[in-house]
Amino acid sequence: MISARQFKYKQVIAVRTDLGMSKGKTAVQVAHGAISAAERARVTKQEEWRAWMGEGQKKVAVKVESEEEIMELRRQAITHGLPHAIIRDAGMTELPPGTLTVIGIGPAKVEAIDKVTKDLKLL
Repeated sequence: MISARQFKYKQVIAVRTDLGMSKGKTAVQVAHGAISAAERARVTKQEEWRAWMGEGQKKVAVKVESEEEIMELRRQAITHGLPHAIIRDAGMTELPPGTLTVIGIGPAKVEAIDKVTKDLKLL
């Protein structure tokens, strides 16, 4: 029997579902959030970033329903000292310029991330 791999670190990207983004647009926004938050962690939390990179870069995409929910996640990330990045769309395709689309949180220890994101549903 194969057991599930236990990760010690992860990153969560929360996506606004109220915007009606296409699958492709959603994928790109998630990528922006993942890279931007990881870059912030690389600079500010190097040991955790290295550990996350070394164990496979676990990422989880979850959904939120509003800009207000994203801003609350940001407040909680700040409170818990978690690296994070807010993504605002450039407005070149589906959304008006400056639309807040996602927040990337982490990478950080699973326990720390779960304090902020554990109740969110998978995208």
